[in-house]
Amino acid sequence: MSAFGSSLLAFIVAISVLVAIHEFGHFWVAKRLGVKVLRFSIGFGKPLWGRRFGADNTEFVISALPLGGYVKMLDEREAPVAPDEAQRSFNRKSLSVRTAVIAAGPAANFLFALLAYWLMFVSGVPGLKPVVGEVAPESVAAYAGFREQDQLLSVGGKETPTWEAATLELLDAALSRDAVEIGVLSGDQQQRVLAIDFGEVSGALDKGGLLDNLGLSIWRPDFPAVIDRLVPDAPAEVAGFMPGDRVVAVNGTPVDGWADWVKYVRARPGEALRVNLVRDDDELELTLVPKPVKENGETIGQIGAYVRQPEAAVLESMRTEVRYGPLESIGKSVDKTWEMTTLTLRTLWGMVSGRASVENISGPISIAQYAGYSASIGLASFLKFLAIVSVSLGVLNLLPIPILDGGHLLYNALEWLRGRPLSEAAQQVGQQVGILLLLILMSIAFYNDISRLFGA
Repeated sequence: MSAFGSSLLAFIVAISVLVAIHEFGHFWVAKRLGVKVLRFSIGFGKPLWGRRFGADNTEFVISALPLGGYVKMLDEREAPVAPDEAQRSFNRKSLSVRTAVIAAGPAANFLFALLAYWLMFVSGVPGLKPVVGEVAPESVAAYAGFREQDQLLSVGGKETPTWEAATLELLDAALSRDAVEIGVLSGDQQQRVLAIDFGEVSGALDKGGLLDNLGLSIWRPDFPAVIDRLVPDAPAEVAGFMPGDRVVAVNGTPVDGWADWVKYVRARPGEALRVNLVRDDDELELTLVPKPVKENGETIGQIGAYVRQPEAAVLESMRTEVRYGPLESIGKSVDKTWEMTTLTLRTLWGMVSGRASVENISGPISIAQYAGYSASIGLASFLKFLAIVSVSLGVLNLLPIPILDGGHLLYNALEWLRGRPLSEAAQQVGQQVGILLLLILMSIAFYNDISRLFGA
């Protein structure tokens, strides 16, 4: 299966599972509290498959557009209801019952995230040790004192065994605009404490990613510039490169390793390069023209060649795994779910307040790409992806926007304060405003996805 096909399949599976869980929350609580459920739909649009089940003959359907779902309940505001079933109508139920049914969907997403994180911690979470690569000159990281091969031990007093943990703690400090202390272990095994005051840092949450904006990169061992394999018809193959060739110089400049070679090529899209290489003890000179390619808004050079990897032990030395016992994983999963929930809320507030770029919003294209990637690298990564998206769905559905669960909860709160429901006209206006806000949000997400896809 192609990479696109794998990503699409992983996306459909992920969204279908999370939508089913969300809607099952509404369904289960509605049934327990005496509300009749007419239909349980995964997806919108034309039903592709369906069947009926249970004493209420509830219709279960899978529809054509797998980007959501709904539970349709008996409701006198939508269609006439037989007198003998009126007491089972959603609109006839007490305010507390209606509130419980509405809140059950987001609650199911949070409960699923707890389960996914628990399974992830029990099975083991792979990651990369947070060892710093090249530090950009005159960057925030450079002024803070970071050096290549520093390993981040802690951020703000919290241990950071992986790059993911370190990045999340740095993001937390950036959103809060806090000053944070960072414990590092240098390449010569000396411990130091560095500091970044995010209250004095501008642009940390702009487009491009937090680490890049701080001037940090992930350290990777530098391999010799030896070609392993070539992309058919790409510039390297057209120029006459062969597997096993070792690049020693380009335009008269010595090449120290693969990273040096990649950096030189990326900086010269469309330029003719004189490349000196060694092939079977013979020295050759070839002319190579890197293909211009858009990436993250800039044009870089690519040649279609892969590096020959060194011994596996070199790569394994950078990998780590975080694993806990079944009981300890319960607490860790609660902490992680709470951390991701608050982080999502603060990121959204950062976008509204202008502290974080709206270009960080992702839509279905980016989600599909990450779904395919996480599914391809293992169960723990896919569970983490599902947990993060489930938390996001829970948080987004609780936003006080009419048409979402949070909007309906807002109506219920106003009903409780006023002692009577809002008028139908007021609710209709709210629905229209909610649809407009969702369309704006979806437009931003799709625009960001397309910009990332085509490097705009």
